[in-house]
Amino acid sequence: MASAIADFYKDKNVFVTGATGFLGKVLVEKLLRSCPEVEGIYLLIRPRGDQTAQERLNKIVECKLFDKVRHEHPTFHRKLHAIPGDMCEPALGISQSDEDMLVSKIHILFHSAATVRFDDPLKTSMQLNVVGTRDVIALCHKLKHLQAFVHVSTAYANCDRSYIEEVIYPPPVQPQKLIDALEWMDDTMVTKLTPDLIGKRPNTYTFTKACAEYLLTQEAADLPLSIVRPSIIGASWREPLVGWCDNFGGPVIFSDAVSTTCSCYLNLSFHDLKIGKGFLRTMRGEYNAYADIIPVDLTANLMIAVAWDTAVSRPENIPVYNSTSGGVNPLRWGEFSEGILENMKKYPLDKRFRTPNFAFVSNSFMYQYWQIISQKGPVYLYDIWLRMIGQKPGVLKMYSRIERVISSLDYFTSHHWEWSHDNADALMAKMGEEDKKIFKFDCRGLHWPTYMENYVLGIKKYVLKEDMDQLPIASTSEQARKLKLP
Repeated sequence: MASAIADFYKDKNVFVTGATGFLGKVLVEKLLRSCPEVEGIYLLIRPRGDQTAQERLNKIVECKLFDKVRHEHPTFHRKLHAIPGDMCEPALGISQSDEDMLVSKIHILFHSAATVRFDDPLKTSMQLNVVGTRDVIALCHKLKHLQAFVHVSTAYANCDRSYIEEVIYPPPVQPQKLIDALEWMDDTMVTKLTPDLIGKRPNTYTFTKACAEYLLTQEAADLPLSIVRPSIIGASWREPLVGWCDNFGGPVIFSDAVSTTCSCYLNLSFHDLKIGKGFLRTMRGEYNAYADIIPVDLTANLMIAVAWDTAVSRPENIPVYNSTSGGVNPLRWGEFSEGILENMKKYPLDKRFRTPNFAFVSNSFMYQYWQIISQKGPVYLYDIWLRMIGQKPGVLKMYSRIERVISSLDYFTSHHWEWSHDNADALMAKMGEEDKKIFKFDCRGLHWPTYMENYVLGIKKYVLKEDMDQLPIASTSEQARKLKLP
């Protein structure tokens, strides 16, 4: 059967911000593979160090994520075009010649670029997440052939509410007024005012993502616009590689430590790795609270389908799509941590600090007790032992860094939210049977124990690049055998 969505993308040109991120790369790969007649994909890429935007793009397409499309469409790279730019620069840092080209070519725009660091100062977070979005809106107004503009927010933008519908809520401060005020405020004043400004939200990230959503209602209501809100983006469920993840996002945090960055969306990466290595033994959290993880391939599929429907249906209002799992296929934090721990023991990571063990603790006193007994104490003694054998100590310093990061995650592992998904369900009902298979974004049917096993194997193979031939001989998992293949 024909795919209406793939047919829509035929001869279309797509512009993507955030294409170097976890979600952005999966989105680009999926467009190339499942919409092979797309004319071109233009990627906003910031030159970094001595690397040009084109060199960074060349590096990205070399990774294993693109192996499948490389096999099916060997010339796919000809459709990719790097656009040097920077979300922090006026007009996105795009040259006039590149802007003129985009204005005449682009039909669909996906905006997924953002800072996702929870501890960024308010000025920095506003610049990237709100002012940067305003510049994207300005570009959209210039595009002569724009048919769909998809903005990626986060399901936690309105985490001050326990039930979050697929609507845009007004933030406590008008975004433009705050932008104007931040221009004359010094850093000390901003730091003092930040807690009052963000209110019940835990950090500047969630606050500024809410501001960006509201800004869209003020400055982009006349555009063919939709908003996608993913929750915690995790490793791929089905494609293009089962269990694929990288250092940019997802709950890899539950296997090696807690990443210092937190992916478009709650990046829990570093934390997974430290459980697997044995550094992290306890964390503040509620066992029964939902760990709202959504596989990255499902969110990418939803974005592609949303752009299609936005262009075809031309909704009068701005539709919002919550890309979450808790309402249809719930997984609790306790179940997730136990599943990850079980698989970390089954498929142990190389060079472990000690045997993995982990538990969520909700009581503050017990958390402090176990933190000293099970985490800080052993780490401190290990540093003493390193000194005694003439090696440079550094484990305590690393653990202190981990501790700072996990403290910023307490809010999300200790609270429970519910999200509506009526718009996502209505979109799925519009799709043909073939498109439901190709662009599946519904997590019903996802078997969490299998997903967690694949996640751990994916961490070993794609993040830590460990030798999969060293997997325990007793492991006969079908996915383990797949991941051991070159």
